[in-house]
Amino acid sequence: MVADREGGARRTPGRAVTYAVCGAVLLGGCASMPDSGDLRNVESTPRQDTGVRVFAVPPAENASANEIMQGFLEALTSDDPHYDTARKYLTVQAARAWRPERSATVLADGPGIMAETPPTGREPNTGRTYVLAGSRVATVDEQQAYAPAQGDYRAKVHLAQDAKSGQWRIDAPPEGVVMGKSDFQRNYTSVDKYYFASHTRVGTTSDPVAVADPVFVRSKVDPMTQLVRSLLSGPTHWLEPVVRSSFPTGTALKNGTTGLTPDDENRLTVPLNAGAARVGPARCTEMATQLLFTLRNLAPTLESVELRGPGGDRLCELSESRADTVAWRASAQSPDNLYFLDGKHRLVRLPATGAATGATTVPGVLGTGARQFRSVAVARDEHAAAGVSADGRSLYVAPLAATAPLEPPVLTSQGPGEETRLTRPAWDARGDLWVADLNPARTRLYVVPQGTGKPVTVTLPDLPGPVRDVRVAADGARVALVVEGEGGKQSLLIGRIEGGDDMGDGSGDTPAEPPALVDPRPAAPDMELVTAMSWAGDSRLVVVGREQGGVHQMRYVQVDGSTLEGPAPAALSRVKAIAAAEDERVPLVACSEDGIVRLPSGAQWQKVDKDGTAPVYPG
Repeated sequence: MVADREGGARRTPGRAVTYAVCGAVLLGGCASMPDSGDLRNVESTPRQDTGVRVFAVPPAENASANEIMQGFLEALTSDDPHYDTARKYLTVQAARAWRPERSATVLADGPGIMAETPPTGREPNTGRTYVLAGSRVATVDEQQAYAPAQGDYRAKVHLAQDAKSGQWRIDAPPEGVVMGKSDFQRNYTSVDKYYFASHTRVGTTSDPVAVADPVFVRSKVDPMTQLVRSLLSGPTHWLEPVVRSSFPTGTALKNGTTGLTPDDENRLTVPLNAGAARVGPARCTEMATQLLFTLRNLAPTLESVELRGPGGDRLCELSESRADTVAWRASAQSPDNLYFLDGKHRLVRLPATGAATGATTVPGVLGTGARQFRSVAVARDEHAAAGVSADGRSLYVAPLAATAPLEPPVLTSQGPGEETRLTRPAWDARGDLWVADLNPARTRLYVVPQGTGKPVTVTLPDLPGPVRDVRVAADGARVALVVEGEGGKQSLLIGRIEGGDDMGDGSGDTPAEPPALVDPRPAAPDMELVTAMSWAGDSRLVVVGREQGGVHQMRYVQVDGSTLEGPAPAALSRVKAIAAAEDERVPLVACSEDGIVRLPSGAQWQKVDKDGTAPVYPG
């Protein structure tokens, strides 16, 4: 199967390439293959221009069992919306029972195929069995949620020959669909759908906080309608315990709705069923906000969303500009300043954007250099900051105000050495402060309500080893951990935070339901050593580390462990720390052998301060 760029064609052995009138590319289903023994891999399609559509070819008359097998696997990688052509390679009964939408298995390469030798004495007309084999990379479940996978993949596929027509068809297909990594990247795209954090609100009006839930949709099969259906069906299983949706249970698109697309004025009308018929204005506005945040992944110029009931009546309409006043979303918040420690151990700042390199000290005790710190974190409203002392023992919090004295530490570690004490701290959108104590005798993760309350211990699951770094997501629903395992390997895990919504200001007793870190999962499964990381979007992080047998590199990763498309940041040697904002327009900042350096969009790394350390954006 080869899908070539429009305006040209090339032929790969064993592949049939045909152009439809509209310029679409057809998949060949009649590759020449041996009748027994080893069969070659189903070749993965090279990456394509977004305008190219790939369609499958139905089975040819009197096609051999080998050709049926090859054609079916190629049809799985097509842009056929309901896999109707793939079903033509199945028996009638198998076609009815097969559910390709239930799962997708992604292999490192296209699946290898082997014809299984029939046992001695078996009648030749009992059918043919093939074995699909490969190395697992990931799976995508029925919720379109991605999960990294490892190990060998083996699945048997059985074909039968119709007694009357003599045509070969598959009567036992593999579960779901299976394809190579490059075909998966061509067929699917990662998008964030948005829900609201169950335990986090911000501001004096207690606005809900948006949480991104990444899923994969088929990029050329009515993706906007797919994404709306996915949003309405609810959050993925992993995220569901910590988020809520404003759509009433049972809400779905009106029957027969397809082809959702904005009109000429970038307005989208979404017809809903009776499940949403009785929602009030406030709830409908939240529903429209979820849709706007979600759909701008696919349509960045989308201006407004209108929701309609089953009878066509308008429920509500929301503009893109107003959506950001309804709910708080990290990627929509642009920091005013970048912060770091200068050569005199003072906390300094300079504008987050622009070319300025002259940093100024912050007001208050953290800007005086009276006490030395090794790491800092600035609250998201930029009104307060936290600092870990140079020996790693004490965590201090102080307002960024000229007359504020340095209060006693809010937390102290009893770790025996500097590397077994407190990690760098981090703030969430609610104003709570997070930090880990690496004391091997009592490793703990703490949250300090509002940065000044009584520290609350977060319940931890069994982890592969001690925590080396922690960065809480702005939404307060997820936390990124660097965990040390066997042999000094350091992996990046993402866990969700459950409970803890009754902590208040932390001045009272331990809450009835202390927060708990639950179900950590890998976010960079192919990296064996993660040395620095930072949140860099609603669902992505930037990490510095090394793959097995590789060299140090810097790249972006998704919270679900999937590989992000697009270029990695420009190479930088000896990175000690990395800082990013959720607003992707704000430059990356790092601490390297050259001090503090900055990476503006489309440029190379630029020096900011040769003596600076510990760069951070608010958060």
